[in-house]
Amino acid sequence: MIGRIVEIADDRRHLFAHRGFMVVRDTEGERKELGQVPLDDIGAVIANAHGLSYTNNLLVELAQRGAPFVLCAANHSPVGMLLPTDGNYEQSRRIDAQIAAKRPLHKQIWAAIVRSKLEQQAAVLEAVGAPFMPLLALAKKVKSGDAGNLEAQGARRYWGLLFGGEFRRDQSLGGVNNLLNYGYTILRSATARAVIGAGLHPSIGLFHSNAGNPMRLVDDLIEPFRPLIDIKVWLLQKQGEKEVGPETKRALVQTLYDDMLTDVGATPVSVCIQRVAVSLAQVYLGERTRLDLPLPGLPLSMAASLSDE
Repeated sequence: MIGRIVEIADDRRHLFAHRGFMVVRDTEGERKELGQVPLDDIGAVIANAHGLSYTNNLLVELAQRGAPFVLCAANHSPVGMLLPTDGNYEQSRRIDAQIAAKRPLHKQIWAAIVRSKLEQQAAVLEAVGAPFMPLLALAKKVKSGDAGNLEAQGARRYWGLLFGGEFRRDQSLGGVNNLLNYGYTILRSATARAVIGAGLHPSIGLFHSNAGNPMRLVDDLIEPFRPLIDIKVWLLQKQGEKEVGPETKRALVQTLYDDMLTDVGATPVSVCIQRVAVSLAQVYLGERTRLDLPLPGLPLSMAASLSDE
């Protein structure tokens, strides 16, 4: 089952666990109960509002189920994330293999991730009618460890081709950047859950090495999926939506449930992320030789909406 992403976006809310449910209550006036969600159905909770309070018991219940609790800043970017310390029954064996992995293997895996990201970016550009061959050309040149830093070269071309020459990707800016921030927050939460569920440690990265980032592996594995948020934001902008609001939030969360084409047929994005994380654990254990990355291309619903225009 695909876990539900639950966002708390309204101020002055209190969250607590009661008889297998996460309960949301208003903290003002009559302190009315506003809703309940079965804890077993929750994939992640996004705390994206001011004045929230929550019980320790709720955080324990979520952690025991492997559901991240994500704290967001005013620009909708995650600033913290509570994750469980326990994984599946194979966690110790997988983390041992993760720690023991040699640098050449990490460089090989990172090259595959960068290549996949560039191919996905090219698919996005092709879908919106922008020049995409330069990104495909870069993807074919990626070598072990992305020694030529082709990921950064691709980004410099990609953003201008997708959103216009004046666009600058900056988390601190508003408008489209805030939409991207929010979409990436959703994606990062799903990826963190997948990493923990695969029995891997999120702070042991492949490429990202910032000592202050406890989610280095999450930020590695998220890269091929970022373009899916980019195209959703492009579609929202085309519809006149340029700010984070109830409708745009729902649209961005829906990205996780959209189907992508894979080697085994149409598969929801969130499941594709899980498959990448599990395949990485299998690579570490010597059970397979490459990541189970999705095929280049848009989620089917987005491709259909573009073809109808």
